[in-house]
Amino acid sequence: MRNKLIAGFMTGVFLILTGCASGPKFAEFQSELAPVTENNGRIYVYRNSAFGAAIQPAVRLNDEVVGKAKPKGFFVIDRPAGNYVISASTEAKRSLSLALANGEEKYVRLEIKIGLLAGHIKPVLVEPDIGKEEIKKTKYIGEE
Repeated sequence: MRNKLIAGFMTGVFLILTGCASGPKFAEFQSELAPVTENNGRIYVYRNSAFGAAIQPAVRLNDEVVGKAKPKGFFVIDRPAGNYVISASTEAKRSLSLALANGEEKYVRLEIKIGLLAGHIKPVLVEPDIGKEEIKKTKYIGEE
């Protein structure tokens, strides 16, 4: 019985570790990232928690898949000024509406919430100073 518990625990640890982002850390990636152009704004989307690591739905910007809600990961979206909706779906769809101006940078944290059958990913707009600090602990997961 004890061996089964240990094996189950180790399997869970393995799944959590392999489910987390594995790219370059934010500081490394940022040094290579071109500044946002004057005709675009930039949205940093990140998930700074490993809680609910198995829940990794697609993240959409106005219904276009732009990334994945990968634990401890981030990705970057450059778009022209305008109004956008960021969403993620499991058993329920959670959305965030935001306005983006030319040259502006926004930070969207993907939070995991408890659901009836599965966790939900909820996009939350955070203040730039908070986003800049939290995203430092994440790794680049690429573009969809």
